[in-house]
Amino acid sequence: MALNVIMLGAPGAGKGTQAERFARQRGLPKISTGDILRQGIKDNWPVAMVAKAKMDRGELVDDQTMVAIVRERLKQPDTDAGFVLDGFPRTVSQAQALDSIIHERSKGPLIVVDIDVPEAELVRRLAGRRICSKCGENAGPDDGDACRRCGGNLISRADDSEAVVRERLKVYHRATEPLVGFYRGRPTFRTVNGAQVADAVARDLDATISDAAGEGVRAMGAQRSAGR
Repeated sequence: MALNVIMLGAPGAGKGTQAERFARQRGLPKISTGDILRQGIKDNWPVAMVAKAKMDRGELVDDQTMVAIVRERLKQPDTDAGFVLDGFPRTVSQAQALDSIIHERSKGPLIVVDIDVPEAELVRRLAGRRICSKCGENAGPDDGDACRRCGGNLISRADDSEAVVRERLKVYHRATEPLVGFYRGRPTFRTVNGAQVADAVARDLDATISDAAGEGVRAMGAQRSAGR
């Protein structure tokens, strides 16, 4: 049965890194909205070209267009065994549309994992982020003074002052609290402590997702039995 995973988490929670790591270990595609748009434009998907036209005009891509792009991406054969979604859904309406897509696929339950990190730690991570002055590589507050990739000097990011970071987190929490509430009551929703070192978070994620997958399969079996 397919392993369909959504990773949620605030900026600085390590969601993108953990999503990529988990997807690679399980042999699944890691799909972000940016990846989908780039692929769709490259492959000339009609709906992706609609999104490109909107962005070229400086407009936001609306939910309906974004859902259509995700639907097209999840039709690709590399998702038959499942996928890891990073950055989608962002709204309850997108989450409702994704439920419909998952139901149409009939290839396994949807597992939702929220990587939870206390705000003080998020501020420390984000306000301490730096960027290499030579190659642009991102670095965290604990990565020393030289870039791991090229040895260049690490400098602070202009948009990562503590005040800016706290405002970004307020916006994130306002936007995502309804989404977390939408998923929280499901047997396949889980929360993982993201305030640990990356390897410990990865181990917890792997065990948590495996447990949620089993719960999801049991729930699907119960629904089928009830529908007979």
